[in-house]
Amino acid sequence: MIILITGISSGFGRAMAQKLADEGHTVYGTYRHSEDRIPGVVYLKADVTDDEQVRTAVETVIEKEGRIDVFINNAGMGYGGPLEFSTVEQARSQMDVNWLGMVRFLHLIVPLMRPRGEGKIICVSSIGGLMGLPFQGLYSASKFAIEGYLEALRLETRDTGIKVVVIEPGDFSTAFTSRRQAIAPEEVQRAYPKYAASLASIEHDETSGLRPEYLANKVSRIVGSRCPANHYVIASPLQKLAVFAKRILPSKWFEAILAWYYKLV
Repeated sequence: MIILITGISSGFGRAMAQKLADEGHTVYGTYRHSEDRIPGVVYLKADVTDDEQVRTAVETVIEKEGRIDVFINNAGMGYGGPLEFSTVEQARSQMDVNWLGMVRFLHLIVPLMRPRGEGKIICVSSIGGLMGLPFQGLYSASKFAIEGYLEALRLETRDTGIKVVVIEPGDFSTAFTSRRQAIAPEEVQRAYPKYAASLASIEHDETSGLRPEYLANKVSRIVGSRCPANHYVIASPLQKLAVFAKRILPSKWFEAILAWYYKLV
Protein backbone atom coordinates (compact mmCIF):
# COMPACT_ATOMS: atom_id res chain seq x y z
CA MET A 1 0.00 0.00 0.00
CA ILE A 2 1.00 3.62 -0.50
CA ILE A 3 0.87 5.28 2.93
CA LEU A 4 1.36 8.92 3.90
CA ILE A 5 1.95 9.74 7.58
CA THR A 6 2.32 13.21 9.09
CA GLY A 7 4.88 13.90 11.81
CA ILE A 8 7.28 10.94 11.62
CA SER A 9 10.29 12.46 13.39
CA SER A 10 9.54 10.78 16.72
CA GLY A 11 6.92 9.12 18.89
CA PHE A 12 3.86 7.59 17.27
CA GLY A 13 4.77 8.78 13.79
CA ARG A 14 8.23 7.25 13.80
CA ALA A 15 6.98 3.96 15.29
CA MET A 16 4.19 3.70 12.71
CA ALA A 17 6.49 4.53 9.81
CA GLN A 18 9.01 1.92 10.98
CA LYS A 19 6.40 -0.79 11.46
CA LEU A 20 4.58 -0.20 8.17
CA ALA A 21 7.81 0.09 6.17
CA ASP A 22 9.08 -3.15 7.71
CA GLU A 23 5.88 -4.83 6.52
CA GLY A 24 6.65 -3.87 2.94
CA HIS A 25 4.37 -0.87 2.50
CA THR A 26 5.60 2.18 0.61
CA VAL A 27 5.73 4.82 3.33
CA TYR A 28 6.03 8.57 2.93
CA GLY A 29 6.25 10.77 6.00
CA THR A 30 6.30 14.48 6.72
CA TYR A 31 8.69 16.09 9.13
CA ARG A 32 9.76 19.55 10.27
CA HIS A 33 13.12 18.80 11.88
CA SER A 34 15.53 16.24 10.46
CA GLU A 35 16.43 13.40 12.80
CA ASP A 36 17.74 9.86 12.32
CA ARG A 37 15.96 8.58 9.26
CA ILE A 38 14.26 5.22 8.90
CA PRO A 39 15.66 3.19 5.99
CA GLY A 40 13.07 2.67 3.28
CA VAL A 41 10.86 5.58 4.34
CA VAL A 42 10.60 8.61 2.03
CA TYR A 43 10.88 11.84 4.04
CA LEU A 44 8.97 14.95 2.94
CA LYS A 45 9.76 18.24 4.64
CA ALA A 46 6.41 19.84 5.42
CA ASP A 47 5.01 21.97 8.22
CA VAL A 48 1.33 21.08 8.62
CA THR A 49 0.51 24.76 9.22
CA ASP A 50 1.83 25.77 5.78
CA ASP A 51 -0.68 25.37 2.94
CA GLU A 52 1.92 25.21 0.18
CA GLN A 53 4.19 22.75 1.94
CA VAL A 54 1.19 20.47 2.60
CA ARG A 55 0.12 20.68 -1.05
CA THR A 56 3.66 19.95 -2.25
CA ALA A 57 3.92 16.89 0.02
CA VAL A 58 0.69 15.40 -1.31
CA GLU A 59 1.55 16.21 -4.93
CA THR A 60 4.97 14.58 -4.52
CA VAL A 61 3.38 11.29 -3.45
CA ILE A 62 0.86 11.41 -6.28
CA GLU A 63 3.51 12.22 -8.89
CA LYS A 64 5.63 9.25 -7.79
CA GLU A 65 2.95 6.69 -6.92
CA GLY A 66 -0.27 7.82 -8.59
CA ARG A 67 -2.38 7.31 -5.46
CA ILE A 68 -2.54 7.35 -1.66
CA ASP A 69 -4.11 4.24 -0.16
CA VAL A 70 -3.82 5.21 3.51
CA PHE A 71 -3.44 8.62 5.09
CA ILE A 72 -2.45 8.73 8.76
CA ASN A 73 -2.79 12.11 10.44
CA ASN A 74 -0.44 12.08 13.41
CA ALA A 75 1.35 15.44 13.69
CA GLY A 76 0.47 17.31 16.86
CA MET A 77 1.62 19.34 19.83
CA GLY A 78 0.24 20.49 23.16
CA TYR A 79 0.09 23.38 25.60
CA GLY A 80 -0.21 22.71 29.30
CA GLY A 81 -1.56 25.04 31.97
CA PRO A 82 -4.71 26.73 33.25
CA LEU A 83 -6.97 27.99 30.48
CA GLU A 84 -7.26 31.34 32.22
CA PHE A 85 -3.57 31.97 31.57
CA SER A 86 -3.49 30.75 27.98
CA THR A 87 -3.47 33.32 25.21
CA VAL A 88 -5.58 33.59 22.10
CA GLU A 89 -2.41 33.12 20.07
CA GLN A 90 -1.65 29.86 21.90
CA ALA A 91 -5.20 28.66 21.28
CA ARG A 92 -4.84 29.57 17.60
CA SER A 93 -1.50 27.76 17.38
CA GLN A 94 -2.90 24.67 19.10
CA MET A 95 -5.79 24.41 16.66
CA ASP A 96 -3.64 25.26 13.65
CA VAL A 97 -1.32 22.31 14.24
CA ASN A 98 -3.63 19.66 15.66
CA TRP A 99 -6.88 20.34 13.80
CA LEU A 100 -6.26 22.58 10.79
CA GLY A 101 -3.13 20.61 9.95
CA MET A 102 -5.37 17.59 9.47
CA VAL A 103 -7.96 19.62 7.55
CA ARG A 104 -5.33 20.88 5.11
CA PHE A 105 -4.33 17.36 4.18
CA LEU A 106 -7.88 16.02 4.01
CA HIS A 107 -8.97 18.79 1.65
CA LEU A 108 -6.40 17.39 -0.78
CA ILE A 109 -6.63 13.66 -0.04
CA VAL A 110 -10.39 13.05 0.09
CA PRO A 111 -10.85 14.23 -3.55
CA LEU A 112 -8.12 11.76 -4.56
CA MET A 113 -9.67 8.80 -2.74
CA ARG A 114 -13.34 9.45 -3.55
CA PRO A 115 -13.20 8.84 -7.35
CA ARG A 116 -11.26 5.61 -6.74
CA GLY A 117 -13.94 4.37 -4.35
CA GLU A 118 -11.44 3.29 -1.72
CA GLY A 119 -8.93 4.49 0.83
CA LYS A 120 -8.36 4.69 4.56
CA ILE A 121 -8.09 7.84 6.64
CA ILE A 122 -6.69 7.18 10.13
CA CYS A 123 -6.41 10.15 12.47
CA VAL A 124 -4.78 10.29 15.88
CA SER A 125 -7.05 11.90 18.43
CA SER A 126 -6.72 11.19 22.17
CA ILE A 127 -8.78 10.16 25.16
CA GLY A 128 -8.40 13.90 25.77
CA GLY A 129 -10.73 14.28 22.78
CA LEU A 130 -13.37 12.30 24.67
CA MET A 131 -13.10 14.13 27.99
CA GLY A 132 -11.82 17.58 28.92
CA LEU A 133 -8.55 17.15 30.79
CA PRO A 134 -7.62 19.72 33.46
CA PHE A 135 -4.64 21.92 32.61
CA GLN A 136 -4.69 20.47 29.09
CA GLY A 137 -7.77 22.31 27.92
CA LEU A 138 -6.38 23.68 24.66
CA TYR A 139 -5.10 20.24 23.72
CA SER A 140 -8.45 18.63 24.58
CA ALA A 141 -10.29 21.26 22.54
CA SER A 142 -8.17 20.50 19.47
CA LYS A 143 -8.82 16.78 19.84
CA PHE A 144 -12.57 17.31 20.35
CA ALA A 145 -12.46 19.22 17.06
CA ILE A 146 -10.86 16.23 15.34
CA GLU A 147 -13.57 13.94 16.72
CA GLY A 148 -16.42 16.13 15.47
CA TYR A 149 -14.87 16.77 12.06
CA LEU A 150 -14.25 13.10 11.38
CA GLU A 151 -17.69 12.05 12.60
CA ALA A 152 -19.17 14.39 9.99
CA LEU A 153 -16.68 13.29 7.31
CA ARG A 154 -17.51 9.63 7.92
CA LEU A 155 -21.20 10.31 7.30
CA GLU A 156 -20.52 12.38 4.20
CA THR A 157 -18.27 9.72 2.64
CA ARG A 158 -20.13 6.61 3.77
CA ASP A 159 -21.10 5.69 0.18
CA THR A 160 -17.68 6.41 -1.35
CA GLY A 161 -15.71 3.43 -0.10
CA ILE A 162 -13.47 5.60 2.10
CA LYS A 163 -12.96 4.28 5.64
CA VAL A 164 -12.58 6.99 8.30
CA VAL A 165 -10.97 5.79 11.54
CA VAL A 166 -10.15 7.65 14.75
CA ILE A 167 -7.63 6.29 17.23
CA GLU A 168 -7.73 7.61 20.78
CA PRO A 169 -4.49 6.91 22.65
CA GLY A 170 -4.18 7.17 26.38
CA ASP A 171 -0.86 7.89 28.10
CA PHE A 172 2.21 6.84 26.14
CA SER A 173 5.89 7.34 26.82
CA THR A 174 6.97 9.62 23.96
CA ALA A 175 8.75 12.92 23.45
CA PHE A 176 5.37 14.65 23.65
CA THR A 177 5.81 15.09 27.41
CA SER A 178 9.16 16.88 27.18
CA ARG A 179 7.95 18.98 24.25
CA ARG A 180 4.73 20.15 25.90
CA GLN A 181 4.78 23.94 26.07
CA ALA A 182 3.84 24.71 29.65
CA ILE A 183 2.03 27.92 30.57
CA ALA A 184 3.72 28.71 33.87
CA PRO A 185 4.07 32.38 34.88
CA GLU A 186 4.54 32.93 38.62
CA GLU A 187 0.92 33.96 39.16
CA VAL A 188 -0.28 30.55 37.96
CA GLN A 189 0.93 28.90 41.15
CA ARG A 190 -0.78 31.53 43.27
CA ALA A 191 -4.07 31.27 41.39
CA TYR A 192 -3.99 27.47 41.05
CA PRO A 193 -1.96 26.02 43.93
CA LYS A 194 -2.80 22.45 42.91
CA TYR A 195 -1.48 22.92 39.39
CA ALA A 196 2.07 21.72 40.10
CA ALA A 197 0.91 18.47 41.72
CA SER A 198 -1.59 17.85 38.95
CA LEU A 199 0.99 18.46 36.21
CA ALA A 200 3.46 16.16 37.97
CA SER A 201 0.79 13.44 38.04
CA ILE A 202 0.06 13.95 34.32
CA GLU A 203 3.73 13.72 33.39
CA HIS A 204 4.27 10.66 35.58
CA ASP A 205 1.41 8.85 33.83
CA GLU A 206 2.84 9.76 30.43
CA THR A 207 6.45 8.81 31.08
CA SER A 208 5.40 5.49 32.61
CA GLY A 209 2.84 4.82 29.88
CA LEU A 210 2.78 2.39 26.99
CA ARG A 211 5.48 2.40 24.32
CA PRO A 212 4.66 3.90 20.89
CA GLU A 213 5.43 0.54 19.26
CA TYR A 214 2.31 -0.83 20.94
CA LEU A 215 0.19 1.73 19.11
CA ALA A 216 2.07 1.10 15.86
CA ASN A 217 1.16 -2.60 16.04
CA LYS A 218 -2.50 -1.70 16.49
CA VAL A 219 -2.39 0.71 13.56
CA SER A 220 -0.78 -1.97 11.40
CA ARG A 221 -3.80 -4.18 12.01
CA ILE A 222 -6.17 -1.31 11.19
CA VAL A 223 -4.33 -0.68 7.93
CA GLY A 224 -4.74 -4.35 7.02
CA SER A 225 -8.40 -4.58 8.05
CA ARG A 226 -11.05 -4.70 5.32
CA CYS A 227 -13.69 -3.31 7.67
CA PRO A 228 -12.08 -1.34 10.53
CA ALA A 229 -14.08 0.06 13.42
CA ASN A 230 -14.85 3.76 13.59
CA HIS A 231 -12.93 4.23 16.86
CA TYR A 232 -10.09 2.51 18.68
CA VAL A 233 -9.24 3.49 22.25
CA ILE A 234 -5.60 2.43 22.64
CA ALA A 235 -4.82 2.80 26.32
CA SER A 236 -4.30 1.08 29.64
CA PRO A 237 -7.24 -0.88 31.13
CA LEU A 238 -7.80 1.91 33.67
CA GLN A 239 -8.02 4.56 30.96
CA LYS A 240 -10.35 2.41 28.87
CA LEU A 241 -12.51 2.10 31.97
CA ALA A 242 -12.50 5.90 32.30
CA VAL A 243 -13.78 6.26 28.72
CA PHE A 244 -16.56 3.78 29.47
CA ALA A 245 -17.39 5.54 32.75
CA LYS A 246 -17.73 8.85 30.91
CA ARG A 247 -20.47 7.29 28.77
CA ILE A 248 -22.56 5.85 31.60
CA LEU A 249 -22.05 8.01 34.70
CA PRO A 250 -23.83 11.28 35.48
CA SER A 251 -21.52 14.12 34.44
CA LYS A 252 -21.05 15.43 37.99
CA TRP A 253 -19.99 12.00 39.20
CA PHE A 254 -17.49 11.63 36.42
CA GLU A 255 -16.09 15.13 36.97
CA ALA A 256 -15.62 14.29 40.66
CA ILE A 257 -13.63 11.19 39.71
CA LEU A 258 -11.41 13.19 37.34
CA ALA A 259 -10.89 15.89 39.98
CA TRP A 260 -9.75 13.23 42.44
CA TYR A 261 -7.51 11.49 39.90
CA TYR A 262 -5.80 14.74 38.87
CA LYS A 263 -5.29 15.80 42.51
CA LEU A 264 -7.68 18.75 42.39
CA VAL A 265 -9.40 17.78 45.64
